[in-house]
Amino acid sequence: MLYGWHTVTAALANPARRIRRLLTTANAARRLVDEGFALPTPTELVRPDAIAARLSPDAVHQGVLAEADPLLSPAIEDLSASGIVLVLDQITDPHNVGAILRTAAAFAATAVITTARYSPEATGVLAKSASGALEYVPMISVQNLARALDTLGERGFLVVGLDSAGNDDLAALALPAPLALALGSEGRGLRQGIRARCHHLARLDLPGAIKSLNVSNAAALGLFIATHGRATPRA
Repeated sequence: MLYGWHTVTAALANPARRIRRLLTTANAARRLVDEGFALPTPTELVRPDAIAARLSPDAVHQGVLAEADPLLSPAIEDLSASGIVLVLDQITDPHNVGAILRTAAAFAATAVITTARYSPEATGVLAKSASGALEYVPMISVQNLARALDTLGERGFLVVGLDSAGNDDLAALALPAPLALALGSEGRGLRQGIRARCHHLARLDLPGAIKSLNVSNAAALGLFIATHGRATPRA
């Protein structure tokens, strides 16, 4: 279930996304048509409270809600060996995962890999937080994250785990493609089995008194360093 203007319009614009039903207010329907979107069948014109009744009280739906099939995800073995993937180790907050997806889309990341358990579904709050990024960055759910990192390593990926106490400064590392950045849950961080699969454990060297960031902010800064520092790595 997808809701919110950017989330739903990105889904409508994605030919790979199958929309089963669209609920929209009359005003939102007019705006969709004015902006060139073809309304799927069936489309139902409803009052705003009919949409709100299907969502949590704090959900901001902006007059549109779509029931859609999930997108197909590529296999890890089929990922391009020329880009960056993000690996999320049991990050459960859908707002954080959605924000990470939005950042991943902004930096043209290849994919976001999550665990099948202890990860939010790619719908609802997560999709709204991602603001349409689900249509651009595939989410790959795996049963065993350690095994997934082994597969990435075998395919030539440099695996770097972000850790506030890491021995290496991320900005000082050479970060050639393909690259996998692993992020752990807030508080717990990366699990030991995941840390053991990383070629480097790297910190984000921050000048202020606080040395750790919200995981979605850490993902954004990590992607910025990786994409801007790859060609001319320091040290």
